[in-house]
Amino acid sequence: MTQTLQRQPRLLSIEGGEGAGKSTVLSALREALLADGFDVVSTREPGGTPLAERIRELLLGGSGEPVHAETELLLMFASRAQHVREVVLPALHRGAWVISDRFTDSSYAYQGAGRGLDEDFIATLERRVVGIEPGLTLLLDLGVAHGRERTRGRDLLGGGTPDRIERERDSFFERVREGFLTRAAQHPDRFRVIDASPDAASVAAAALAALVAYRETLR
Repeated sequence: MTQTLQRQPRLLSIEGGEGAGKSTVLSALREALLADGFDVVSTREPGGTPLAERIRELLLGGSGEPVHAETELLLMFASRAQHVREVVLPALHRGAWVISDRFTDSSYAYQGAGRGLDEDFIATLERRVVGIEPGLTLLLDLGVAHGRERTRGRDLLGGGTPDRIERERDSFFERVREGFLTRAAQHPDRFRVIDASPDAASVAAAALAALVAYRETLR
């Protein structure tokens, strides 16, 4: 029997390329839901649990040897399996809202469109390993050059260095962006595409408006 994904109305995901401002938007959504009296769990992928964070270090820090596309994909789903079972589902079952900085759509964009892996294989992993999908996905869409400029300034201010994926070529991130936009076109009932090129306050306001409109559909 074919497994189907279970839509989770209180699971929100925030997607987008590098420098799109996902952390700022997540914080704004979290504060809005908390102000309305909800229990809110904010989390991220890859990561979200101690084991998943260790997998994140492998994925983004590198291991001194090439990380093949298939290895990257399977590690992403290993992290996601732990994250869903240890964080996401328990929170949803107790009635909380969950906001995740990235979810499975990132695998379609990065490992699918970006790395060229088979989308049907990713879909099989999604059904068998994850089993759920967000009720609302906010895609913060930003041109690659603009995103690069933002991350360069962030790294200079914070003293950080780009991780293994952030060091990819612009052509990779162009494919990732197109992958996200393709996902949004394929799932218009779930995705809301937000122009992430304005200032952070404007992007956060657009995201909050999308959340308000979405919550109206749940009444």
